[in-house]
Amino acid sequence: VQLQASGGGLVQAGGSLRLSCAASGLTFSSYTKGWFRQAPGKEREFVAAISRNGGSTYYADSVKGRFAIDRDNAKNTVYLQMNSLKPEDTAVYYCAAGRTILSTLRQSRAYDYWGQGTQVTVSS
Repeated sequence: VQLQASGGGLVQAGGSLRLSCAASGLTFSSYTKGWFRQAPGKEREFVAAISRNGGSTYYADSVKGRFAIDRDNAKNTVYLQMNSLKPEDTAVYYCAAGRTILSTLRQSRAYDYWGQGTQVTVSS
């Protein structure tokens, strides 16, 4: 199983980035897909998740209204569209897949598979 995250980079505050995470070796549609991030000196935190069938999405309060998660099960890929980026969004972003339930999908320990991370840096 492999999850490959891409799309990070350096952007000015107010700008946008679109992260992608391509999975191989698993049936993506059978898993909840999530994005987490970790800033230097901080713990990994939940950003967004999308249900197995894509019918439900979940967001951290800090990104609600600015970020959007989507998936293409045919391509085994999950996306994170990030708009109105702020310097505090600077972090390494990780994609993950897991057989979570509603009460645990915001917890990193509920996810079985992780991508390698992609750096997002937002300058002020």
